[in-house]
Amino acid sequence: MSLISPACRDALQHWLESQKALSGHAENTLVAYRGDVTDFLSFMTLHHGAPHGLAALERISVSDMRAWMAQQRGDGVGARSLARKLSAVKTFYRWLAEREGFEPTAVLSTRAPKFRKKLPRPLAEDAARAMIDTVELQSTTDWVAARDVAVVTLLYGCGLRISEALSLTGADAPLPASLRIIGKGGKERVVPVIPVARQAVDSYLRLCPHPKEAQSPLFRGVRGGALSPRAIQGAMAKARMQLGLPSSATPHAMRHSFATHLLAAGGDLRAIQELLGHASLSTTQAYTAVDTAHLMDVYNRAHPKA
Repeated sequence: MSLISPACRDALQHWLESQKALSGHAENTLVAYRGDVTDFLSFMTLHHGAPHGLAALERISVSDMRAWMAQQRGDGVGARSLARKLSAVKTFYRWLAEREGFEPTAVLSTRAPKFRKKLPRPLAEDAARAMIDTVELQSTTDWVAARDVAVVTLLYGCGLRISEALSLTGADAPLPASLRIIGKGGKERVVPVIPVARQAVDSYLRLCPHPKEAQSPLFRGVRGGALSPRAIQGAMAKARMQLGLPSSATPHAMRHSFATHLLAAGGDLRAIQELLGHASLSTTQAYTAVDTAHLMDVYNRAHPKA
């Protein structure tokens, strides 16, 4: 922060606080925003040879933006990461322009670099089942093995993010037929809990040596604290090596698998969007590219002229 003027530092802090209050961004998102905008402001300080006050920020030109983007690419920042950084800078500038009353066109008109969006990489159905079975074998402690199975089953059976699964508390158990989940951006959704997931959590709770307390995490680490995502990532990494699966077979891939397999079974895209908690249908539509063969089969069977 030493390269940034006090006025800019204060503005950045106020913006982050407004983002948290109004948009409900997760802490990790706010940390990324802070880093991206701080790097941008630091570059502008060095680029112009003096700390930038708010008045100087109003005068940033198109050539300044090009210089920043060229420096980022020169430092090896990829197109996807640069697009994310530019998005953070634009969001900050839009907020700052409204507050300070200046025209932010030079910043807001800067085009993000084009990049090919990564498609979700789900597991095949048999591989997803094998992952759950093999995760159980990664610990010689019965309750830890049952815990890991319960978490991975929730990821695949309910389409939860790992952060959502690990945010469950003792008050959520025994799991009901449906869970109310608070996802990214504070977006709330209701997720059905299939019987096998409820049974997996029940099995874990019967074996867990730590007491179930309403306000405590449902899933515990070995010492009784909140379970770290790294523990599940590590168990799945060992399991995928045994199964010969690619490095993309991560906890998040189980969520991708949930969506892809639902779509393949004829699930409605809008319903899958709701189950995943996607704010935009376009995000969910990525799964249609994954399962083009299934969609073509449906088309050929269902269309009158096919």
